[in-house]
Amino acid sequence: MNEELVLSALSVALTTLIGAMVGAAARPVVFVRSVPSPASARRTCPHCGGSIIDRRLPVLPASGRCPACAEVIGPRPLLPEATAAIAFTAIAVGGASGWFAAAQYWVAACGVALALIDLAIQRLPDVLTLPACGGTLLLLTAAALAGEPGSLGRASAGAAVLTAVFLLIALAGAMGLGDVKLAPAIGALLGWGSWTVLFWGAAAGFVIGAISEVARMAAGHDRHAHVSFGPYMVIGALAVSVASA
Repeated sequence: MNEELVLSALSVALTTLIGAMVGAAARPVVFVRSVPSPASARRTCPHCGGSIIDRRLPVLPASGRCPACAEVIGPRPLLPEATAAIAFTAIAVGGASGWFAAAQYWVAACGVALALIDLAIQRLPDVLTLPACGGTLLLLTAAALAGEPGSLGRASAGAAVLTAVFLLIALAGAMGLGDVKLAPAIGALLGWGSWTVLFWGAAAGFVIGAISEVARMAAGHDRHAHVSFGPYMVIGALAVSVASA
């Protein structure tokens, strides 16, 4: 029993380390893609114009400062690393395995970058939402072929249903199209388990968002400021998915 606990602890610790590495890899992605539409990317410091991102080796200092002028750029120090590490740890502790767990990790990895970009500029770029959706469906397809418990048909239907619901909300002006494009990944991940998981996972995003906005307004922030819903979508979906695994 003690040996099993040690191995489990080591597995979680390794997963946490991998999560931190994923967060480090997400840091330059967040910097490059945190630009307003129609611009698609940036590779230079917005303060001094110095080159930051090398095409051959996309790295960004963990300090969150430009190496040339020392001004703050990109995500805050250790924020993406810590966020991804926490997400990966939660998934590991949740106990899911196989291709379904890989789908959870994929949504977490894409979700960290998307959430930080959404918080920075209030948009979710297609260059990340589309791979998030495609990768999730591909991994769930592998889970179905491997005979893992769950339903690929329900996952596909869940992706379609959640996308349709979010599209209606977006057409009413209460949500951005980036959120709609992320919906298939969220719907598929949640729908794999059950319709109940899909409902509560989608609802969790709205609940967490509402609580966060109430707290933000109570702190004196502008109540009319744009709400970045992407982070709440990802947090709610992963929390329910992990809890139901």
